[in-house]
Amino acid sequence: MSEIQEDSVKALHTVFHEGLDLYNQITNNNAATNSPEVQRDVKKSIKIFEDATRLVSLADIFSTNESIEEITTNNIQYLLLPALLGLLTLKITTRDRKEVLDVAEIYFRDFLQRTNDYELSNYEFEKKKLENNQNKTEFEQIEQAVNTRSSKIQRFQQKKELQSQLENLKKNVENEFADEDIKRNYFLTMVKVFIHDVVDELASIDMEKPILEHMAKIKKDEAPKPKRAPPPPLKPIIITRDETQKAIYGAGYPSLPTMTVQEFYDKRVADGIFPDPNKPKTGPLSLQEAALAGVEINNEDTEAESSEKKIEEDDEEEIQRIRAKDEYKDDHRRGWGNRMNRS
Repeated sequence: MSEIQEDSVKALHTVFHEGLDLYNQITNNNAATNSPEVQRDVKKSIKIFEDATRLVSLADIFSTNESIEEITTNNIQYLLLPALLGLLTLKITTRDRKEVLDVAEIYFRDFLQRTNDYELSNYEFEKKKLENNQNKTEFEQIEQAVNTRSSKIQRFQQKKELQSQLENLKKNVENEFADEDIKRNYFLTMVKVFIHDVVDELASIDMEKPILEHMAKIKKDEAPKPKRAPPPPLKPIIITRDETQKAIYGAGYPSLPTMTVQEFYDKRVADGIFPDPNKPKTGPLSLQEAALAGVEINNEDTEAESSEKKIEEDDEEEIQRIRAKDEYKDDHRRGWGNRMNRS
């Protein structure tokens, strides 16, 4: 091994475990996958594992003509790189889903092909499956379907057993006195657990891809429709007198928006229903407005001016009204009109 390869192996160990710690942190995070925090960690972890993959290539760790026994114990864990990159890629939510599936599938196939080469798995790719099915009778295909279901149940049980073994081995590996055989068994068991995960993910991708293709076709065939804004949702409003009541009622009815009287008045002013008190009023004042404003309105002077103007214009009705008013005499005796309770 050259000096450059030795340096690459040393750097690889640090980089790989940095990415692995971040991967475990992501998988144990209860936050939503599409949250900014998780997406940031996913992209960072992918970049770390991509750097680790470049270092694996530079150090020339794996070869197609060697067996698993020829790989050193510490290098076995680097077989996981394409599986880890595929699983992290599936968590990306900021890119087109079809693109995400295509990239993840490439990683998974690379991982299974390599584990097949090292005889750690016996995964059948589609081309080989198709060739085998073409040479089988109908009865043999039905028998294969039954066996496939049985094999799925068997694989699930094997995965549970492997996970249990991995937990026990992990405790022994963390011991500083752990020997080489324990470490090697731990890394091989980890690879086998990921093989089961990747096979399941490839099956999910095979089911999801046709759905995405069908949806894309429907979307493409649909004629463009005029965009129409949806009507605003109905929102009941509770009117409360002040901020204190608003807080009380709001706490009791958290789903109902509330407003104070002042907020209600301000909204009506903004809608133009109520007059704005900050703007001067144009036009004649009503009696109520004049009283609130402290302005006196002399109706008698106004009526006199109006009457005088009508007389100047020879208004016959106004002249007759003034004459009748001058000729009126009150002939009733004082107190004549009020006879209530009098003898």
